[in-house]
Amino acid sequence: MTETQTQTEKHIETGLYEKLVAYRRELHAHPELSRKEFATTERIRHWLSEEGITVLDYPLETGLIAEVVGALPGPTIALRADIDALPVKEATGLPFVSETEGLMHACGHDYHTASMIGAALLLQAKRAQLKGTVRFIFQPAEEIAQGAKWVEEAGALEGVSAIFGMHNKPDLPVGTIGIREGGLMASADRFELEIHGVGGHAGIPDSTIDPIVIASQIITGLQTIISRNTSPFHNAVISITQIHGGNSWNVIPEKVYMEGTVRAFQKEDREKIPALMRRTAEGIAAAFGAIADFRWHPYVAIVDNDARFKAIMEETAAEQGYLFLEPKPVAGGEDFAHYQTLIPGFFVFMGVEGTREWHHPEFNLKEEALAVAADYFSALAIKVLDRWED
Repeated sequence: MTETQTQTEKHIETGLYEKLVAYRRELHAHPELSRKEFATTERIRHWLSEEGITVLDYPLETGLIAEVVGALPGPTIALRADIDALPVKEATGLPFVSETEGLMHACGHDYHTASMIGAALLLQAKRAQLKGTVRFIFQPAEEIAQGAKWVEEAGALEGVSAIFGMHNKPDLPVGTIGIREGGLMASADRFELEIHGVGGHAGIPDSTIDPIVIASQIITGLQTIISRNTSPFHNAVISITQIHGGNSWNVIPEKVYMEGTVRAFQKEDREKIPALMRRTAEGIAAAFGAIADFRWHPYVAIVDNDARFKAIMEETAAEQGYLFLEPKPVAGGEDFAHYQTLIPGFFVFMGVEGTREWHHPEFNLKEEALAVAADYFSALAIKVLDRWED
């Protein structure tokens, strides 16, 4: 019998596992998009309130903040779950399939939410040994990378000393936790670039300043930023994802528009790459007599795990009987990173043995992972508060 089976069976005996499965399936059947998680919020509020957990009054349109206050004095730490779904048409065939056409919990946020409710219920039962307060952030709008900022603006991080969170990982077994200090998930930023040249007859190119030729030179130049301006021991990528220019086979256009994304795992690279891109684009364009209009749109910071928490994250996993490993970084973005720009934090991957990768119409996971996450985060909160030093 594995430790995961033991924990699941323990919760079956107490009725907790049955509750978490019911919560997860209810959420899965009724997904809501970012900024529209009204019914989801009310479900969470109802489930927490009926268990005697305090829901705090913060000015959030969707999402909510709750607390479990320990009997002993101590700091406040936060556990975070995201609650929104995606515009994906579900193709799992589950008996609790999405009842909303074209929407689906294809990233497992229903699992995140139900698991953190489970952690809250476990901590509520252990208030007598809790040396401080655990604040639960049920965050809206992760998929559009705005929810964490709204939580901050609502004041929900005030007085919080540290924050912890997770994302399910389909390729890890249930009972395995991915723990990595430093960059776990990449920053995700967007850029736009317009090349303004001089249009004209395609057969008389010497009378033009061809923005298509210039754009091709700039694309090549941008790629050398990674190979020649960032450390070979770092991880970053520049991807041009759109190019638009011209509308006729015999006319050189006046301008070309490009758009794309930059992903990085080191703060120094994220900070310097935009200036290098601008310099490269403007310099190449100027060499041809054209003008480059470069626009940078910061989006999501790096999920940058605080090294001081790594040992306690691993120790908690081991004591709970779970395996842990150092996962490979993932180039997807995650707005938990915003919290980490404000307070210390750590984000882990929870193994769920998924059927597909995130955002796939057939995405599903093993529900035994609910018990693992609830156990892990409740135990982690107790241990962090026990050992907290100002």
